[in-house]
Amino acid sequence: MQLNPDICYQALLTHDRRFDGVFFVGVKTTGIYCRTVCPAKTPQLKSCTFFSNAALAEKDGFRPCLRCRPELAPGNGIMDSVPRLAAIAANRIEDGALRDGTLDDLANDMGISSRHLRRVIEKEFGVSPIELAQTQRLLYAKRLLADTNIPITEIAFASGFSSVRRFNTLLKERYGLNPTDIRKSTGRLRTETADGTNMSFIEPNILRCEIHYTPPFDWKKTLAFLKARSTAGIEMVDEEKYFRTASFGKHNGWLIVEPSENENSLSVSISESLAPAFPSVVARVKRLFDTFADPRVIADCLGELANATPGIRVPGSFDGFEMAVRAILGQQVSVAAATTLAGRVAAKFGAHIETPFEELKLLTPIAEKLAEADVSEVTTLGITTSRAETLLTLARAVAKGELSLEPGADVERTIETLVSMKGIGEWTAQYIAMRALSWPDAFPHADLGIRKALNMTSKNELIAASEKWRPWRSYAVMQLWNSLPATTPIAKESPAARKTRLAKTVSNKKPKTKV
Repeated sequence: MQLNPDICYQALLTHDRRFDGVFFVGVKTTGIYCRTVCPAKTPQLKSCTFFSNAALAEKDGFRPCLRCRPELAPGNGIMDSVPRLAAIAANRIEDGALRDGTLDDLANDMGISSRHLRRVIEKEFGVSPIELAQTQRLLYAKRLLADTNIPITEIAFASGFSSVRRFNTLLKERYGLNPTDIRKSTGRLRTETADGTNMSFIEPNILRCEIHYTPPFDWKKTLAFLKARSTAGIEMVDEEKYFRTASFGKHNGWLIVEPSENENSLSVSISESLAPAFPSVVARVKRLFDTFADPRVIADCLGELANATPGIRVPGSFDGFEMAVRAILGQQVSVAAATTLAGRVAAKFGAHIETPFEELKLLTPIAEKLAEADVSEVTTLGITTSRAETLLTLARAVAKGELSLEPGADVERTIETLVSMKGIGEWTAQYIAMRALSWPDAFPHADLGIRKALNMTSKNELIAASEKWRPWRSYAVMQLWNSLPATTPIAKESPAARKTRLAKTVSNKKPKTKV
C-alpha cells in the first residue's frame, strides 16, 4: 500500500481513530514506531517514516511503542487494504500456521504454490513470510508479558519460539529490551500491598487482553445473533458477555468476551490452561466477532441499506467444523430447533471439560469423533436419516483433510466440494462460506429471509440486485435479515432451492433425500 506522508501526518496530528491500524509511524529520533492514536507528543514531519504494517516498521529497525502498543491496533478490512491472498495468508500466520506447520503446508492449504505465496507476501508487506511470522510471535509475546503474569519461559514457547534463548535474543535485537524490561514498563511485576502480601494486577489463572476494532460496532445485535444460536454445554450468552469452551490440541479451557471499558475494544478473559494457544485463541475471537471489518468502507458500498444498523458485523465461527454442522442442522427448521439439535450432537459426541461455570461442560465435537459414528447413533438424536448421512459425509471429508472449513481455504473450491455432497445445496454452502470461511461476499440467494426482505423470488433477479453490494454481500445479508420482523424465521432454504438440491441428488443416482 502506497502512503502519502503529508496525508498520513495530518491524520497523525488529529489522532484520528479512523486511521488506527491503517498505518504506523516510525519516529527516527527515538527508533520507536507508534499507532496514530499514540498519546505521546507528536513528532515533527521530518522525523517521521510511515509504514503500512508493523512488520515493515520492525524490518526497518523500529521498536514498538510501550505506550500505544501497536500489537493492539485493529486490523484492516480484507478486501480493501491488501489483496485477498496476502490478507488471508497474514491471518493464517497470525493464527499460528507457521508455528504448527511449514510454508509449503500453508500454501497447499490455500491452493497455491509456496513460491507464489512468498512472492505475494513480500510484495504486499515488504517482508518474507518468516519475518512476518517473527513479528507476530514477538508482538504476541509482548502482549503476554504486558497483560499477564505467565512465566517468561512459558510465554516463549506459547508464542512459537523453539527456545527461551532464541526468544530473548530476538526480543533484544528487535526491541532493545528484555522480558523484564517490558513487565516493568507496564507495572506487570508483582508488588506488595500494605500488609506485605503479594498482589497480581490480574486474577490468578486468568489471562486478559483487549482486541481493538474500528467503530462503530453493534455489540447488542452481534450478541443477540450468537445467543439465538449458542450450543448448550459449549456456549453461553448473558446480557453483555459471551462465554465458551475451547480446545487446541491437548490444551482445553474457556474464555469470556465482553465490551471493554476502554474505547473501541473488546475485553477477553482466557483460562490460563489455554496460555500455550494464546495467539490462536485471540485470532479466533477476532474471527468470531469480525473485528477486522471496517464499517465505514462497507457502509459506503451498501449505501442506504447500511443506515438501519450501523456497525453491524458478520459473526464468523470459532470452529469451522462446528459451524458447518450447525448449518446442516439448520436446513428447513427454525433457528430454535437447530439449536436444540446442535446441543444434542454436542452432548453425544463432545468431550467433557470442567470449568468454573456450570453451563460450560462440553468441548465442541471434532470431525474425527463424528466420522467414526454410524447413522443410527446420529438418528437417535432426532435427526433424520438423510441429514445424519450428510453430517457423517462432511465429518469424514474434514477428518481426511479433503475439506478445510477455516478462513484461507479456497472459497470457490470449498463451495464446489460442499454442493457435491449429498444433502448440501447452494444455500448451505454459501452460509458456511459466509461464517466458517469468513467470506465477506457470500450471498445465499435461496434464503427465505433474503427473498422476503427484497420482495423477490427469481434467482437471477436476486443475484442481479446483489451486484451493487459486492464485495460486501455478507454484510448486506445481515442487514436484510435485521430488517425483518423479529418473528420472521431466517437462514432457511427456500422451497425452490430445496427442489434443486433434491434434483441434484437424484441426478447423481442417489436415493432421494428427505429434508
